[in-house]
Amino acid sequence: MLLLVCGAALLTILVWRNDPEAILHSIRQLGWRILIVIAFPFTIVNVLDTLGWRFAFRSDRVPFGALFSARLAGEAFNLTTPTASVGGEAVKAWLIRHHAPLEEALPSVIVAKTTITIAQGLLLIAGLPCAWALLPHDSPLLRVMFWLLLVEVLAVGGFVAVQAGGVLGHGGRLLGRFAFLERLAGGLGRLDDSLAVFYRREPLRLALSTFFHFLGWIASAVEVSVVLHLLGVELSLTAALLIEAFSTAVRFATFMVPASIGALEGGHVAIFTALGLGGTWGMSFSIVRRIREATWIGIGFLALAAYRGFVPAPAAAGEH
Repeated sequence: MLLLVCGAALLTILVWRNDPEAILHSIRQLGWRILIVIAFPFTIVNVLDTLGWRFAFRSDRVPFGALFSARLAGEAFNLTTPTASVGGEAVKAWLIRHHAPLEEALPSVIVAKTTITIAQGLLLIAGLPCAWALLPHDSPLLRVMFWLLLVEVLAVGGFVAVQAGGVLGHGGRLLGRFAFLERLAGGLGRLDDSLAVFYRREPLRLALSTFFHFLGWIASAVEVSVVLHLLGVELSLTAALLIEAFSTAVRFATFMVPASIGALEGGHVAIFTALGLGGTWGMSFSIVRRIREATWIGIGFLALAAYRGFVPAPAAAGEH
């Protein structure tokens, strides 16, 4: 909560120091076209990321629509609560419990979180040549991107090693020594086994999950280009890819801050200034994206409310 308050304070300062009247004027000029930003291409991003989650299961047993709405609800929870961007993953698993038991749903969200982070790292790798081409070679942003990539590679490598190395199972056996923790210990052991089986036996689905998440990040870079074009800023796709790569790196580094508020805006001001566009355009772009983000958060909570009223029909005789 302290990080959220600090981020909101930083956001206020950034708006104040980057000509708030000009920012408001540029956003007003969008008019009805803000609906384009809200709908496109973020709908495609959500579809691609849902496919990434779908391939994190060992089979396609959960309907796509259920995954799509559960993902919207979980991401809304991630962005608005101080749960370090992981609380929504448990929400996703819980919401699809009528289609897949938690023994399958929980491993799937862990695998999907892994593959979307790997894809995020791939986007940052793709963004580094763009940064080298567009920024001065002594730019501090180049060094920042390189170090963020290194940290992300180490973090993802460690996360995968923990899953593949059976650390959860070992922890479960230690907890199993205490009678009141036996149930938790058993759950950790089963989760560990499920992850190990997936990584050993489903390399194709693992690759497809990473691939669709990577396409989702690329679609987010297209969104950068669309937003800036509607704001009246003509920018190459290479620059748009660089902006999105840097944005994802900032999000990764500030995952503890809900929605990376303040930190992401600061990153946009820095990268837009380095590209010669100025901090005002960076803040205008950030606020337009926040409007889109707030809209989809609202849609996500509507999906969550719809799930609360959902009661599965009883299975007919002979059905499983």
